[in-house]
Amino acid sequence: MTIDELKKNAIENNIPIMQDGAIEYIKRRIKLFNLNKILEIGTAVGYSAAQMASVSDKVHVTTIEKDAERFMMATKNINALEMHEQIDLIFNDALTLDIVEKYNLIVIDAAKGKNTHFFEKYKKNLLNNGFIIIDNINFHGLVGKSETISSKNLRQLVEKIEDFLEYLKTQEDEFYIEIVDEGDGLAVCQRK
Repeated sequence: MTIDELKKNAIENNIPIMQDGAIEYIKRRIKLFNLNKILEIGTAVGYSAAQMASVSDKVHVTTIEKDAERFMMATKNINALEMHEQIDLIFNDALTLDIVEKYNLIVIDAAKGKNTHFFEKYKKNLLNNGFIIIDNINFHGLVGKSETISSKNLRQLVEKIEDFLEYLKTQEDEFYIEIVDEGDGLAVCQRK
């Protein structure tokens, strides 16, 4: 199996994976800042973990997934890619799991309505000058337009992402924050 085959399979099975622009941006950041200790919240099928690990054999990714079926798929995929020495998969709920290790990159790509909780919980695991990158910050172009959404559930989810962006403004004493228009939008937060 190749990473491209993993991507094709995920798309064919309607499994959400990180968009090309977003994953390429993160890979450039990994190279530029030599980010080699990565925590990912939201494994899905292991696509983005494999992409990040592919940057260098010095990159190590720990990734957390709470959905049993996706965790099993990710485990199978990472083994098929022969990347199990670079990627540790954890089957757990990231909001209840306690991790003590420190990372120079934390990627949040899980339940969008819980971004604030993930950020609050895991910023203690970020090394100085490290990055927290949150995916889907534009959420298909709907962020900033929640009042126009007729579906109550979708509107509430988009409102939570909008609230998260407001929350990030309260973190500016500790982080440099940039919203990057790659993929479905990334919030890039570098610890000062």
